[in-house]
Amino acid sequence: MRVYDFRSDTVTKPTQRMRQAMAEAQVGDDVYGEDPTINRLEARAAELLGKEAALFVSSGTMGNLLAVLASCERGDEVIMGRQGHTFLHEAGGVSVLGGVSMHTIPNQPDGSLALEDLQGALRNPLDFHEPVSRMVILENTQNACGGMALSPEYCDQVGEFAREHSLYLHIDGARIFNAAVALGVPAAELALSANSITFCLSKGLCCPVGSVLCGSRSMVDKARRLRKMLGGGMRQAGILAAAGLVAFDEMIERLAEDHRRARLLAEGLKAVPGLRIDKGTPYTNMVYLALEPEIRQDAEEIVSLLANRGVLIGDTGKRSFRLVTHHDVDDDALEVCVREFSQVMRSLY
Repeated sequence: MRVYDFRSDTVTKPTQRMRQAMAEAQVGDDVYGEDPTINRLEARAAELLGKEAALFVSSGTMGNLLAVLASCERGDEVIMGRQGHTFLHEAGGVSVLGGVSMHTIPNQPDGSLALEDLQGALRNPLDFHEPVSRMVILENTQNACGGMALSPEYCDQVGEFAREHSLYLHIDGARIFNAAVALGVPAAELALSANSITFCLSKGLCCPVGSVLCGSRSMVDKARRLRKMLGGGMRQAGILAAAGLVAFDEMIERLAEDHRRARLLAEGLKAVPGLRIDKGTPYTNMVYLALEPEIRQDAEEIVSLLANRGVLIGDTGKRSFRLVTHHDVDDDALEVCVREFSQVMRSLY
């Protein structure tokens, strides 16, 4: 039985061109700065995001952690959304490993953080009872808010706020290229006001491993030392970076196909009895949906029933789901997903 996997764009496999490039990659010892393919990847990444320098890291979680560790001291505080990935899904690393507290504020329905909430989260720097506000973290696209893309204008507003209050702005741009394609702007425009930004190679760009942290030369130099401290110094990692170089050339613009397929998938699922598509989604490559009140079964049971039919999806709560389109699901996969979902749901009535 063929399996159709809509759980995440992290399940993508490297393309044949990537595999060929990986097999033929020129490599060296990256800890010595001698891997030519890593060096090319970092230079291209910095150029694409409009920053001075870049650092290849094992994951987006490591990239976000390094951005905090390179910019904050122990006892500082980072302001972020309650639905942000750094708060929800990175094992509390900034606090556990960095001694940096997380001050969470509500995400608005569009994924943004309201400027008045940011203002209200600021600590009094003269009051020694309080931690020091040091950084704001945005997520773009905002995963838990439906894959919403934050606009350049909004990012610039937060950047101006951060500068006014001597804060660093970091963007968790795991899917920043999805945002750029959806909004029709260069990724560098979305990162313009940020001191640093992390993006993932291993999601919609189809690479097997890796993320990139971009920022100033001094920040990246500090992050490189911290990466070594965390055990993330890699040797002949150009084998991995070679896939990233292919992704830059071939996989960014095709993200529009994922967005198109997400819209088709949502249209198909709208007609399935017992399902309700979250208002507004899909914004990019994610379809969020929930069970109607008359369905007595919970999401976990329905996920299991679909898995038995060869369709893998993720539950995001007791009665809600997320489906993600990506390079490895084609139009036929959409038809199978809608058909199997429909049969499962009809069997529950």
